[in-house]
Amino acid sequence: MTAPDELERAAYEAWDREDWDGAAQGLTELVALLPDSERSPAWWFDLALAHKFRKDWARAYELGKQAAARYPRGEQEPAFWNLGIAATIMRDWATARDAWQGYGLTLPPGDGEIDADLGLACVRLEPDGEPEVVWVRRVCPARARVVSVPLTADRRFGEVVLHDGAPSGERVVDGVRYPVFDELMLWATSDLPTLSVTVTASGADVEELAELFAAAGLGAEPAGNARVLCACCDEGNERGEGNERSEGGEGGEARDRHAGDGTRRVWLAAPPDRAAELLAEWRGRAPGRDWTGLAEAHG
Repeated sequence: MTAPDELERAAYEAWDREDWDGAAQGLTELVALLPDSERSPAWWFDLALAHKFRKDWARAYELGKQAAARYPRGEQEPAFWNLGIAATIMRDWATARDAWQGYGLTLPPGDGEIDADLGLACVRLEPDGEPEVVWVRRVCPARARVVSVPLTADRRFGEVVLHDGAPSGERVVDGVRYPVFDELMLWATSDLPTLSVTVTASGADVEELAELFAAAGLGAEPAGNARVLCACCDEGNERGEGNERSEGGEGGEARDRHAGDGTRRVWLAAPPDRAAELLAEWRGRAPGRDWTGLAEAHG
């Protein structure tokens, strides 16, 4: 029989190589041998985490319950957060709620799926390895609804994404810091198509257009809001490039970029007929406004 120290060394050597299969195998043997030793809470935690990295959410969920049971409640132990993510994916809402409370969060009262307003944040979408950071409104500690109009094909305003727990960057707007989370998976799709339109308008006019669409539960965003960022800006010296959604404040100068003739390209999230109705209403509210070229953005 392999000695515990050898099992532990082999498991964490695999971990350092990001060989999650090897790490999971070694840690599985280790907790089977010594399930309740003084060091076992860390092994259970890392075993659940290895399966999270493997995207084996059923195993991460089952092992996450074992890990969380070995940590104190209410002290922001990451084992509870990882269990909350896995339980959310498994749609075990009772366990997810208990995990968030075990971490130390106060949730809105209720049972079943959490659908709250936990404020704005950002999520880094990576559907094809091309990062795009979008603004979201968090509906629970692990899920958020996209409130930007993504430039990435096949991603939509209004979809719900499940994101990781530890931020991998931040955005600063008017002195307020917003965390940037990495997407783990697309949770719920949106049927709203992404359109583009060219408008003749001032910056204030475009702001009113965005407000009109928002009041209808739809999206409108100036194309200049998307900027390609270097790695140090996008992820705090970690990795990658991506499109940032700027909302004013630092980087907000992107909002008012336009051609010299006063035209601006705007991304819309709306059914085409409804978009045309709202554009016509917006045009009629003030002189000098116009729009043309309404079309599918990714057609």
